[in-house]
Amino acid sequence: MRPLTLTLPLLIGHRGAAAHAPENTLASIREASAQGAPMVEFDATISGDTPPQTILFHDDTLDRTTNGTGQVDKTPFAALRELDAGNGQPIPTLEDAIELVHALGLTANVEIKVAPNRDVETAMAVMATLKACWPSDAPPPFISSFSIEALEVAKREAPEWPRGYLIWDKPDDWREIADRLTVATINVNGDRVTAEEVAAFKSTGRHVLVYTVNDTDQMHELLAWGVEGVFTDTPKTLKPILDAQPRRQITLNDSH
Repeated sequence: MRPLTLTLPLLIGHRGAAAHAPENTLASIREASAQGAPMVEFDATISGDTPPQTILFHDDTLDRTTNGTGQVDKTPFAALRELDAGNGQPIPTLEDAIELVHALGLTANVEIKVAPNRDVETAMAVMATLKACWPSDAPPPFISSFSIEALEVAKREAPEWPRGYLIWDKPDDWREIADRLTVATINVNGDRVTAEEVAAFKSTGRHVLVYTVNDTDQMHELLAWGVEGVFTDTPKTLKPILDAQPRRQITLNDSH
């Protein structure tokens, strides 16, 4: 397999630019781009159709971010499309987001947000959409998930695309999991990770990304620890700091 060399930006817009526009909407992706984020992260999941539609959404239920109620993966796409995801924005399809990302010249971290007890089905649907719609001449997407099953699907379906292992509470066997999934990055919570853990993650030769960082003091501390990318709800707040930092290169091959 041909090794891929990708530029890993330090600045990644979280759910677009979630502090400034409704999260996981096209407006939020546009806002992240306007604020200077070279990469955006968004959550991809499934609707309640058979076969399911792939959409951008974070929660299992509609209640927090829309004027609807109920479980996302039990709601048909036609009904989802009628909802207000904030400021009159609709819930976008994953295909919509891919098209916009490339129109804006961005790269993307697609987090597979698995529907409850449907890890493999969600991942298969998301990967099918990505493989069908992602331009072959563009840098590949970063695929991440908290779900080990979803990352196994991602590895099987597109082994050449880089994967990120999302961690909330670090499991004892995190190194074995990272090796088995051949992940390029380990993505951790900035409020829970320690300098020692960052060093341990980096000792495996992997890059460490941190979510969700909106504070400049925390950003300076994380840079001192050696983190190589941050997810932020407010790209313009951190951009002046990160613009002064060198850009990193990720080299991916069969072993990573």
